[in-house]
Amino acid sequence: MTNPVQPERQGPRFSLPAWTRRRWLEAMILLGLAPVSGVALLLLVGVDNRAVDLLAQFTAPALIATVLLTGGLGLLRMKAPTGLGVLTSLLFVLAVWPQWFPKAAAADPDAPIVRMYSANVFYLNNDTARIRQSIEAADADIIVLIELASDPALKIDELLAGYPHRAASMRLDQTRGPSRSVIASRWPLIARADPPDGLHAVAATVRTPLGPVNVVGVHLTRPWPFQHSWGQISQTMALGEVVENLDGPIVVAGDFNSVSSARIGKQVRRDLGLRPAPGFPGTWPSDLPSALGITIDQVYASPDLAFVSRGLGRPNGSDHRPVVTEISRAAD
Repeated sequence: MTNPVQPERQGPRFSLPAWTRRRWLEAMILLGLAPVSGVALLLLVGVDNRAVDLLAQFTAPALIATVLLTGGLGLLRMKAPTGLGVLTSLLFVLAVWPQWFPKAAAADPDAPIVRMYSANVFYLNNDTARIRQSIEAADADIIVLIELASDPALKIDELLAGYPHRAASMRLDQTRGPSRSVIASRWPLIARADPPDGLHAVAATVRTPLGPVNVVGVHLTRPWPFQHSWGQISQTMALGEVVENLDGPIVVAGDFNSVSSARIGKQVRRDLGLRPAPGFPGTWPSDLPSALGITIDQVYASPDLAFVSRGLGRPNGSDHRPVVTEISRAAD
């Protein structure tokens, strides 16, 4: 006779209740969000530190990412993480506000409007036709081109047809090819003296319907850790020397490799007395949607001028988007 098989005894099985697992998940999310909140607070306070300054360049995309994350947490009804996400988003909004909505002078409604197209066209971008199409679409009065490559420079009359008045910088030799910066205008201009050593810039005084306007095209070095942190600061000081020698209204446009709310933008406002155009949407990199980009391509103007509008131009083959601004005389 076969003995009956006895069932194998098993030890007690341990499992966390669903509500406990959810609390653990919320705790992990809170731990992940806490450093982000700390960074947002540092950016809002404006700590003068090169690492914080580097993080400040990405305030706008960080805000958008945090808002999307907070929305997802809200849909999952995670109260504590959602609350921290809302607080972090608010800190990012306050930090990015001076960049997107800088203090601006009102424009004189009776004054003429000057339209400017400014772009880092990238020194490996030899698509002259595409750059030309972008310029034509903007229908600007003044053109400021940074990092103009060799091939488009050789076709300058084709590229800048309709803009016979021009000033160009000395050639800047890059690792993979030379480039120049150019100011072109529909109206007569006078080229200004070469900038101080170490600053890649071009300057001219343009005879506009507003009167003589000084236009400076500039390209600052990349920030730390790609270059030493003093590089941008010293170049901005050199830009200050250029601005000091100019009489009358001033517009400075180009690739600052910094958003206007970070350390370099604050230096430009404080030491040079210039005001930035609004910085949304972003200009770099052009492969991303502009809402997720960072605005390192800036336009600054002296207080006697006012920005009427600021937008992005048609893509020109560069990794930067062009900026199109309308400028007028500031109201009294």
